[in-house]
Amino acid sequence: MSTTSSDPLAALGALPGVTGAVDSVRKAVDRVYGHRVMRRRSNEVTAEAALRGARGSAALSGADWNLEEVRRRTDFSGEDEARTVGAALRLTAEAGQLLTIWRQSPLRALARLHLVAAGGASPDDTVGRPRLAGEPVDEPLIEASLPDADEVAGRLEGLSQLIIAGSAAPALVMASVVHGELLALRPFGSRNGLVARTAERIVLIGSGLDPKSICPAEVGHAEQGRAAYVAAFEGYLSGRPEGLAAWIAHCGRSVELGVRESTAVCEALQRGAA
Repeated sequence: MSTTSSDPLAALGALPGVTGAVDSVRKAVDRVYGHRVMRRRSNEVTAEAALRGARGSAALSGADWNLEEVRRRTDFSGEDEARTVGAALRLTAEAGQLLTIWRQSPLRALARLHLVAAGGASPDDTVGRPRLAGEPVDEPLIEASLPDADEVAGRLEGLSQLIIAGSAAPALVMASVVHGELLALRPFGSRNGLVARTAERIVLIGSGLDPKSICPAEVGHAEQGRAAYVAAFEGYLSGRPEGLAAWIAHCGRSVELGVRESTAVCEALQRGAA
């Protein structure tokens, strides 16, 4: 698409600082994909990136577990933190299975993500559908005011159309907007942060930027900390060019930190230490 009117994300890609962030992410991703370990052991790197990404996403949702505890645990029922970690692990496993559905019907994919996140914990009919007027939302990290149900429905439809139409904007821009918009809307009664970060992952995989899913942005979001995450998200919420650019740059830095994590995994595999 050649015009910003038909491709609203194109203008975001041209914001000051965004081009640099996009270039930096592309170079980082190219470097890890070029690592010699990726030629023969990419599946192991992918599996480790999924585990570490899930741990990072759960940490932002209040379950900041040690990686070895996540690796060791087999039962994620019981206390709230265990259920949060279990939801993050299920979502990460599901992300790669939803690429076709995501391109054709993003709203179906989001419904599926919420069902997976809920994991049968909520037997009522609120699971897997956008919230209705008056229904509460449990998302303690994000304290911004909640859009009402009608606004949520309208903006979700707009986001869906944007995803289906595609964009000439870089994958980082699309992934950041999907992530930010879902956090802003909090369309489900629970697990919105986990779902939003998984949607970001799906965009990065499906765009071809990270087809093997070895660059877990969730690791970087967690490493930069909850306060920085919320502050960057407030930039997105502002709608101002500088705020949007800061959010995209924050997401870009998160991808780069995820790359650094997977590079370390590659190095460990090369040494025979992992």
